[in-house]
Amino acid sequence: MSAASFLRTVSAPKKTLAGAALVAATCGTLIAAAPAQAATTSASSAQATAQKMIGNSAEFQCFSKIVQHESGWNPTATNASSGAYGLVQALPASKMASAGSDWKTNPATQIKWGLDYMKDRYGSACDAWSFWQSNNWY
Repeated sequence: MSAASFLRTVSAPKKTLAGAALVAATCGTLIAAAPAQAATTSASSAQATAQKMIGNSAEFQCFSKIVQHESGWNPTATNASSGAYGLVQALPASKMASAGSDWKTNPATQIKWGLDYMKDRYGSACDAWSFWQSNNWY
C-alpha cells in the first residue's frame, strides 16, 4: 500500500475499519490454517510411531481404527464432557502416567499405555477393536 493510499484510507474511518477487518480476517485465516497443518503432521508422526511400536500390520490396523475414532490421532484430544485425554482417550487421563511422566505430550507414551491397556483388558488391539465395533467404546 502506498503512502498516499494509506493516508486516504486513514482519512476515511469506515474504510479504515473495513480494511482492518479484512486484514484481521485474512490474518486469522492464515493463523487458523497453521494448527491444522501441525495437527496433520502430528497425526502422521504418531501413526508412524505406533506402526513401529506395534510391528504387526493387522494389530496396527485395529489399533489405528480405535485411535482414529477416539481422537483422530490427536495426542492432545480432550473430551470436554468426560475429561478423557490423548490418542486413546484414557479416563482418567492421569492413568497414562504409569507409562511415562511425559504422557501429556508424548504420543509414544500414550501408545505404549494404550497397547498395554488393550492387551490387559481385551487380549489384543484387534480384540479391543471387535469390542469397540459392538459398543462404540472400549
